[in-house]
Amino acid sequence: MRTLVDGVGRPAAIRRTERTIAAHRFPETVLRTENLTLRAFTPEDIEDTRAACSDELTQRWLPLPWPYTAEHATAWCTEIAPALRESGDGIHFAVAARSGGRLLGTVGLKKTDWRAQVSEVGYWVAPWARGRGIATEATAALACWLLGDQGFQRMELKAAVENAASQRVAVKAGLDYEGTMRNAGFVHGGRTDLRLYSATRPIDSTGGTGRSGDRADFDPGA
Repeated sequence: MRTLVDGVGRPAAIRRTERTIAAHRFPETVLRTENLTLRAFTPEDIEDTRAACSDELTQRWLPLPWPYTAEHATAWCTEIAPALRESGDGIHFAVAARSGGRLLGTVGLKKTDWRAQVSEVGYWVAPWARGRGIATEATAALACWLLGDQGFQRMELKAAVENAASQRVAVKAGLDYEGTMRNAGFVHGGRTDLRLYSATRPIDSTGGTGRSGDRADFDPGA
């Protein structure tokens, strides 16, 4: 069987598939819940991003650069987060109070498989905003948007096995526990097993219990 090859020496069918996948990206979007606004990052978020990502608890569960400098925060808010959406990898929201004010955290989608219609959620909450159920509310809203408006089939969440608080967020947001992925993640302390959670249908945007007042102590996870 003859294989058609395009001008750069790769099979034409593979090149067409790659171009099709690359053309996919999530739309620029603002999401609002009862208490929160999920929006794009702006230069005004740089200092809060630097402070939150320098926090000891954030650093414990996320393999972020250390020390986390103003240069890192500037690159994330103005270049990296927008580029990840443009590339089709996912979309990353700054989380703020619905009434406005400073950055409270972030929630986003990454490692998106457009052919399989699967994406992975990740998040952190700033130290000054923890204990208010922000991670639960933002994650539930993102699942509702992804599996409803965007027509995806599956959203995954992975949390280090030691990160019990992040696992509680997953359950409160309406995701189901599926099992443990052995040696599948890494943090500053080394390799770690990950607990896998998923949602495969639109869920109540207030979380798994359907009560907007649910609270969750939060460790920034997975």
